[in-house]
Amino acid sequence: MSHAHDKSYVPKGIILGEPAWDVAQLFPNQRAWSELDYLNLDTNHLVEFSNGVVEFLPTPTLTHQLIAMFLYRCLESFVSANDLGTVVIAAFKVRLWEEKYREPDVIFIRQEHASRLTEQYCDGADLVMEVVSDGDDDRRRDLKTKREEYALAAIPEYWIVDPKLGRITVLTLDGANYAVHGEFSMGEQATSKLLLGFVVDVTSALAAARKNNGGSTR
Repeated sequence: MSHAHDKSYVPKGIILGEPAWDVAQLFPNQRAWSELDYLNLDTNHLVEFSNGVVEFLPTPTLTHQLIAMFLYRCLESFVSANDLGTVVIAAFKVRLWEEKYREPDVIFIRQEHASRLTEQYCDGADLVMEVVSDGDDDRRRDLKTKREEYALAAIPEYWIVDPKLGRITVLTLDGANYAVHGEFSMGEQATSKLLLGFVVDVTSALAAARKNNGGSTR
């Protein structure tokens, strides 16, 4: 008897409601992933990589994406007008060091560092931006973990955009650690030390989500 058109048919050994465990077996176990395995992973999810472990990040909210897109447009417009380099938006990988990749929300690479760019990732960066999400783990990752990692990777400037606090913090590399270039609140202009003349209006950046989301930032 053919089961071609029988939607109620379930192959032997398949338990409905359970994950497709056989699919997971197509991939390496955690701690066993290589850089090549990671780079060959084809997914529309945000996935970062550290020492053989893949980390699936929460799907960004609409608010998060609208703010990130606003920042991207501001930075890309300034960089293009001055022929300074390349600006990329997530999800594009940045290789911090061997077996360590992150996917910042916005990435800038100077013209003179264009050789660091490949089709799959950039070997380091000159400026990165992160829009902080609400979850405790997400906040810890952006405010503490990534601050330490980006400094260790010698990325000259790190922008932390925090909708919850209504603030943009610009960090610049001072030796092996970041120093605070400025903490800019609503009504102020966030400035860059790396890119002289580049400014972002904090109110406009954080209002980008309200403007395009029917007045809601939830």
